[in-house]
Amino acid sequence: MFSGLFTQKKTETYNDKIARLKDALDKADTVIIGAGAGLSTSAGFVYDGERFQKYFGDFKEKYGFQDMYSGGFYPYDTLEEHWAYWSRYIWINRYADAPKSVYDELFELVKDKDYFVLTTNVDHCFQKAGFDKKRLFYTQGDYGLFQCSEPCCQKTWDNEDSVRQMVEQQKDMRIPSELVPHCPNCGKPMSMNLRADDTFVQDEGWYAASERYSEFVRRHQGMKTLYLELGVGYNTPGIIKYPFWQAAYRDPEATYVCINYGDAAAPKEIAERSICIDGDIGEVLEKIR
Repeated sequence: MFSGLFTQKKTETYNDKIARLKDALDKADTVIIGAGAGLSTSAGFVYDGERFQKYFGDFKEKYGFQDMYSGGFYPYDTLEEHWAYWSRYIWINRYADAPKSVYDELFELVKDKDYFVLTTNVDHCFQKAGFDKKRLFYTQGDYGLFQCSEPCCQKTWDNEDSVRQMVEQQKDMRIPSELVPHCPNCGKPMSMNLRADDTFVQDEGWYAASERYSEFVRRHQGMKTLYLELGVGYNTPGIIKYPFWQAAYRDPEATYVCINYGDAAAPKEIAERSICIDGDIGEVLEKIR
């Protein structure tokens, strides 16, 4: 369908694009937000460097990995070690507030609009910033949910109390054996509700959110829609990026926006109705406000 990508008009400056985005946001009847990892990175949820050293310096010294993602896939010898790591990981990336107020600023921009959020992020930042949970579709899971590792059923369980206990009671990078979570149905070890392989559980809440999103898109066809893509890369482009391109292509009233540090582009076929900004999302949102 698409023959190539463009990044910007030759004569258009950064400030020109900010002004166009503000105008498009003001005129939009509805805003559909597509959010990827870059949005949370802008909010301060970085997984390496000083933040990694602060929370996982002991794991780094013992196991040798250099970032939180690598630690999440490390083959620990025991579940006690595995959950010592993961409980810390979940606590700082799901239950702690983001270091920067980027999500709050985004909410202030769209709260009076008819909006919906489609996201691959699993850190729950949207709800913590005030977004209506019935206008959110977390496609890839939630750090705040456990599921059976098998899985024996299509159910998930809230994990805040369990994770808090693991964080508070761990010692020497191990949790007490009695805190290792097991499935209430079959007794097998729990795992995180994250889409990593074919064991990912899509529970009733997942399907309900999926249907709400589909219905929202159907009801707003032909309206002046702003597709606001924030920090979405090419790891899973079929979830947000490609569907947004296709929707903007089909609807002549739509505007497609891509804000992404180092990789902001759109198909040539929708170039005239696209705004691509290479920059930090938080800084762009602040300029718009």
